[in-house]
Amino acid sequence: MLKNLQMIMNIFLVMLNTAYTSLVVSILAIIKIVLPFAGVKVSMSKLANKQMWLWATINLWLLNVNNKIDWQIEGGENLSTEQWYLLISNHLSWADIVVLSSVMKDKIPMGKFLLKHSLLYVPFVGLACWGLDMPFMRRHSHEFLVRNPERRNDDFDAINKACEKFRRVPTTMISFAEGTRASQEKMATAKTPYQHLLKPKTGGVAFTLNAMNELLDGVVDVTLAYPENREDPFNDLLKGRLTKVVVNIRVYDIDENLRGDYFNDKVFKRGFHRWLNTVWQEKDEYLKGVYSTNKDQ
Repeated sequence: MLKNLQMIMNIFLVMLNTAYTSLVVSILAIIKIVLPFAGVKVSMSKLANKQMWLWATINLWLLNVNNKIDWQIEGGENLSTEQWYLLISNHLSWADIVVLSSVMKDKIPMGKFLLKHSLLYVPFVGLACWGLDMPFMRRHSHEFLVRNPERRNDDFDAINKACEKFRRVPTTMISFAEGTRASQEKMATAKTPYQHLLKPKTGGVAFTLNAMNELLDGVVDVTLAYPENREDPFNDLLKGRLTKVVVNIRVYDIDENLRGDYFNDKVFKRGFHRWLNTVWQEKDEYLKGVYSTNKDQ
């Protein structure tokens, strides 16, 4: 009973924090619409990012107040909030967004996500995400593109448009490369060469990398694990049962493995596939160590 009450209170506080953030960022977005001058847009984008930093800071406080978490954070010492990054990560739970934003908020610029275009019409949330310069993706079906081939570049154009805004303000784009959460159920049925990961969707990562390439100072690879709460970490987080969070951070320079035309250069495309699959293999080996160590304790 007590845990259920704690869960209800935590949900309320997280929703209140998110609602307040959405309201503030929406107001800043309206100012950008009413006063569409370059200087005003940059100032409002910076203020919106600061509000997101506050959102993440409050979430971190709520995490630590309601859970006795053993934080195991490795790497990322030389990152900067004044640079541009692409962040790739494995995806286990809804808790990932809260954990990533909380851990990385003082290391790199506040993260942006690729969003479904339908979210643009959600009251407050859509306007707030637009105010944060997040790109909205239409993700047309194959059948739609067959009928409307001229719309094939809609998503790439959306990222390019967002990148024009990113030039003025240091930015991190976040990509959950697996494309979905690697739940126990999905891992049981997925055809994957990895023990703890789904196969990364190379095209999605390359899509963002290709659009942002000249802006980027590096690719940040994050490996997340909840070794003592593997079944449902988000539910455990809300109930105050989250006990250990592992965050491993590696940084890759933008070298020949990452600089090229994925869509038109077949040699680069094959090389990029090898690079990302190697990153995922190393990530899987790291997770094997995390889970086996926790099992032995």
